[in-house]
Amino acid sequence: MTAYEGERLTAYLCPAKVLTIGVGHTGPDVKRGQTITKEQSQALLAADLARFEGAVNKLGGKMTQGQFDALVSFAFNLGIDALAKSTLLRKHLAADCAGAAREFPKWKFGGGRVLPGLIKRRAAEAALYLSWS
Repeated sequence: MTAYEGERLTAYLCPAKVLTIGVGHTGPDVKRGQTITKEQSQALLAADLARFEGAVNKLGGKMTQGQFDALVSFAFNLGIDALAKSTLLRKHLAADCAGAAREFPKWKFGGGRVLPGLIKRRAAEAALYLSWS
């Protein structure tokens, strides 16, 4: 996740204007001006990943490790609700892997505008999704 999110130990507003800290951690526990240690950041990341991994597993469907990792990354960035309601997931569950991979690049907006970082992230997620690993 750090390749996409970076790590910031002081709370900040991401491009979508969501208060964020650590490695992409969001939620009601993040406060303006808050600072955390690197250890706290890593603990938040571990808890967040466990939560999103569990949520992706509950969505069901057979998947490769690459597909699982791509879906967890997507959900980590956009939220599990966005994934659960997406055409991407619907195509994945229908075993339309090529169609699901084509859905990733559509999710390139943050704060109402196209973000170059999201274009790169979605391309990497799509490639990971299509990998056999």
